[in-house]
Amino acid sequence: MQNPFGNGNDDQNNNNMIPIPPNFAVVKRADGQMRIAKVGFSWTSLIFGMLPSIFRSDWYNFLSMISIQLIMGMGISMAMGETFEVAYYIGANICRFIWAGLYNMMYFKHLFNIGYQPADQRSKQLLIENRYLSEEK
Repeated sequence: MQNPFGNGNDDQNNNNMIPIPPNFAVVKRADGQMRIAKVGFSWTSLIFGMLPSIFRSDWYNFLSMISIQLIMGMGISMAMGETFEVAYYIGANICRFIWAGLYNMMYFKHLFNIGYQPADQRSKQLLIENRYLSEEK
């Protein structure tokens, strides 16, 4: 299949892999599990908050994110003297911007911790360039 993204991963180069946009990386585990995800800013986390972590079955990061948001809501509630509901809403909206910038990196770092490695050289180079992966791995 010809690659519509024009980043060089056509059939003759990648053994029938699907065409992948240039800002997506493929990681693979020794047991054959494979994940494809975007590298960089997460527009889905900006728009939908913590839902992308649920859809990816990324429970570790989901629980981390909700815990931080709860703590932030409690802190804002204590500092402003508002009810927890109002403070949590304010904190959750502030956190959306934080998660949008960090979530894809958090996702890949967690995948690396549980045994995933870049599936090809292009993905490895993309992850190194964006500082998701160190050069020695």
